[in-house]
This record gives sequence, C-alpha cells and structure tokens, in this order.
Amino acid sequence: MRVDLFDFELPPERIALRPVSPRDAARMLCISGGGSLTDAHVFDLPQLLRAGDCLIFNDTKVIPAQLTGRRGDATIGATLHKRIDLRRWQAFIRNAKRLHPGDSIDFGQGVIAIAEERHDDGSFNLHFEGEEPVEVLLHRAGTMPLPPYIAGKRPTDERDAEDYQTMFAQKDGAVAAPTASLHFTAGLMDAIKAAGIETATLTLHVGAGTFLPVKANDTTEHRMHSEWGKIDTDTAYRLNSIRKAGGRLIAVGTTSLRLVESAADENGTVHPFEGDTDIFITPGYQFKAINGLMTNFHLPKSTLFMLVSALMGRDYMQAAYAHAMAEEYRFYSYGDSSLLLP
Repeated sequence: MRVDLFDFELPPERIALRPVSPRDAARMLCISGGGSLTDAHVFDLPQLLRAGDCLIFNDTKVIPAQLTGRRGDATIGATLHKRIDLRRWQAFIRNAKRLHPGDSIDFGQGVIAIAEERHDDGSFNLHFEGEEPVEVLLHRAGTMPLPPYIAGKRPTDERDAEDYQTMFAQKDGAVAAPTASLHFTAGLMDAIKAAGIETATLTLHVGAGTFLPVKANDTTEHRMHSEWGKIDTDTAYRLNSIRKAGGRLIAVGTTSLRLVESAADENGTVHPFEGDTDIFITPGYQFKAINGLMTNFHLPKSTLFMLVSALMGRDYMQAAYAHAMAEEYRFYSYGDSSLLLP
C-alpha cells in the first residue's frame, strides 16, 4: 500500500510534552468494531472490558541509552538500539559522517566505545571498553532516550527518569518505553483484578527503530528493525487457556501485540518464543491471537499507525484520529490512550 495513505495533519500543540498525573487520569478513546467512538478515561478500563479478558503487559525496562561524546574535535551522538552481546550494541549515530570503523568515542565519565561495523542504514556496532556491565556505564554517562518529538522541544530532566518508565518495568534492555503501559497505577491494577480481568506479562526490548520514519513510498519496500522478545512457557499456556475459555487477549501496547502475533501459529495458538522479531503489520494482515489493543496515538505515516489501521480499518482510524484531534486529545508517548476492540 502507498505510505501516503496513512498520512494526516497533526497540530503541534496536540503533542504532549509531559504525562498527566495521576497516570490513569489520561483520557481514552474507545474505538469499537461496530463503528462507535466513546470518550472515556483510562481509569474506566475495568468497566470497558469483560471478566475473563486478559491484559498483556510488556515488562521491559528503559535504560539510559542516549549518549553524547567526542571523537577528536567532532561531537558524536549515539542512541543504542539493540544489544549484540555483553559489550557490544548496535547504535544509531548523529554526525555519522565524522565516524569511521576503528574510531574511539569518549562519552565522558570513563565511558569509551570503539566504532566497529557500519550497517547499511548508517548505524554502527559499538564495543564498550572495560569490564563493567554496559548498563552500569550507561547509568553513569547516559540519559533517558526521549522520543525526538519531545526531546526536540525540551531537555530531558530528572522527572523523565520516572515518567518514562512503566510500573511493570523489570528487565533492562529497552531504549524506548512501551508507552501504553505508562497509564497504569497500583489502584487501577487493583480495580482490574477486582473486575475479574486477567493479566499476563512478556518481554520485548523496544528499539530506537520504533521512531524511524518510513522513507519508502510503498509499505512493501519498508524493512522493519528487529527487536528481541520472550514469551515463556507458562505465559503461553495461560494465554491459550484464556482464549479457550472465551476470554479476549488485549495487548497493552503495540509491542505486546507484535510479540504475541509473532509467537502465534495460524490456528491462534501462542507458543513459547525467544528471539528476534521484525514482524510488520499492515492492512490485510490476518490477526491470529490478539482480540484487542490499548495504545497511545501514533505518528502519521508510521508503522504503528499502519498496525492500528490493520486492526480496525484505515478509513475508520483516520476518522477516529480526526475525532481525537477535534476533542483535543494529547498525542504520542506522553499523551492519552485509545482502546481498540474490533
């Protein structure tokens, strides 16, 4: 499909630069397959789902993966994207023309990395010197990797260390938050449990590729960056049992959705999964296991807007986004939420 079919105009003032407080006070647009749009709030979620449904969360934890350093007289920016091994990460580089394989980058605080292989997309493999875990080095020299549409409007500060982390964050490795889960609080989780709604967790380490624009003119020409994920045996069994009992699997965030669909077979059975996925979901995709999605509002012409269009229909999602803009919903990572039930 033509990428421009997924374009829309978004007023800059609709981009949220801070989250609401408390988190579950964010607004939520409920979009049903029957064609209705309902304005609600995240704290209404227990009343909007059914007992026996299951919310699927991503327990990845954002690491301070944004680094700025020097190579000679050149300033080099690096956003870590994906772990390769204990000492090496693939990274997107700013001022990449000034960096060559073999160059050393001093990120300060005793953190030094050597540029190794350059990839076709312009990213580099970086090898971090020393014996300390790379995560320790990042907490010393790195900052939270806020999305460019926020970082371009204000500096990262101490609030972001908490604001840009979900309550489910346990496993280090993401360089972007699974932002749909940012809306949850302990009180909301208690209400969800009291309503008989199940929960499950998986892990998908979100990469910086999630923010890259689609430069191709047609969706068939776009290549997704792969991300590492895991669904353990017990979780796969629980998800299958819930489906068999008539419960709906509601992914909290596109990351959870993409991993479950990567792990499911053509019959909808979810299998244990550990490894990389580069699944790219566009209109025409037949969903195998997921029955619904809770997600924030996405960028125009992005792979994520293509995904929600695949779930609900492109024309319908264009209309829903127009409604959200008219009603002054807040967009993107720190913005409001939507509940998609086809």
